[in-house]
Amino acid sequence: MALTGAWDVSCSDDQDLSNGLENVVVVIDSSDVGKGAFPNFQYTPENVPGPGCSSDPSEITLPGCQCHLQSCQSEQCQCLQRYGPAYDGQHRLLERRDKESHYSRPVFECNALCDCSEDCSNRVVQKGVSLRLLVFHTKDRGWGVRTMEAIPRGSFVCEYAGEVIGLEEARLRQLSQGPEDMNYIIAVREYAGEGKVRETFVDPFARGNVGRFINHSCQPNLFMVPVRVHSMVPRLSLFSVQDIDPDEELTFDYSGTYNNNHTTKILSSEQSLVSEQRDPGESIDSLQRKPCYCGALNCTGYLPLDITVLHS
Repeated sequence: MALTGAWDVSCSDDQDLSNGLENVVVVIDSSDVGKGAFPNFQYTPENVPGPGCSSDPSEITLPGCQCHLQSCQSEQCQCLQRYGPAYDGQHRLLERRDKESHYSRPVFECNALCDCSEDCSNRVVQKGVSLRLLVFHTKDRGWGVRTMEAIPRGSFVCEYAGEVIGLEEARLRQLSQGPEDMNYIIAVREYAGEGKVRETFVDPFARGNVGRFINHSCQPNLFMVPVRVHSMVPRLSLFSVQDIDPDEELTFDYSGTYNNNHTTKILSSEQSLVSEQRDPGESIDSLQRKPCYCGALNCTGYLPLDITVLHS
C-alpha cells in the first residue's frame, strides 16, 4: 500500500503538496493561497483500497518476465509478447488502436516480479510524477493544475489516484452530494468484447493526488488510459494529447470521449443520455448536473455525470 501524507494548508510557500511522496515537488501558487478554501485531504501517489474494493490495488497478482536486461525487447520479453509494446524509446505512449475494431489494446507494464531493470522502457507510470506541476486557483473553476515545463506529446503526466471503491459505495457517495458539492468520483468501464465489461471507481476526495485538481475541458490536452502494473486494478493514467507549453493549464475530458476510441469509457455523460434515462419530472439539477466553464468552442455546457451510477 502506498504511503500517504496529510497536507497542512498553513504550510510555507515552498512546502511540497505531496510531502515528498512524489519524485518532484508539487507546489501551490503562493499568490493564490487565500483566494479559495483549500481542500483537506490525505495525499497518496497511488490508488488505495476503499469501501467495496474487491482487490487491493497494491497486491502483486500479475506474472513477470524473465528478462535479465537493462530494457526489455519484444523478441524475448513475455510481457511485451503478451500485451505488446506500449511506449517508445523516449517513454512516450504509442498508438494502441486496433485498425479493425477501433478499440485500444490494454496497457500492461513490467512489474515487481519482472527480472528487468528499473530503467526498462516498459516501466513508465509506476515511476510516478516526473514533471513539475503547479496547483493554482482558477477564475471560475476552483483549483486547477498548470505545468511548469514543456510536455511532449504522448508523455505521462500523472495518475488520477484515490480510493478504489465499489459500485454501491460510488452510488451512495454521489447521491449524498448537493448541487454545491464537487464530484471527484470517476467511473471507468473497459470493454473486452462479447459484452464483458470491467468497472473501476476511483474517488480522490479524501485520499488522492495532484490529479484530483485537474479540471475538465471539452477540448483537453490530456487523456486518460488505464494502465496495469502489479495487479488487474488499473491505474488511471493521464497522458498528453499534444505538445504542451510551460504555464499551460492541464485538463482532460471527464467523459473519456476525447481522443479515445478506447476500450474505456469514463463517466457516460452526454446530455441526450440524461434526457433519455431520467425519471419523469426529474430535473437535471436533481441529477446534480453542474455547468461547464471550460470555454472551448465545442463546450457541451455541462460537466459529465454518470447517471447509470445514480440509478443502479
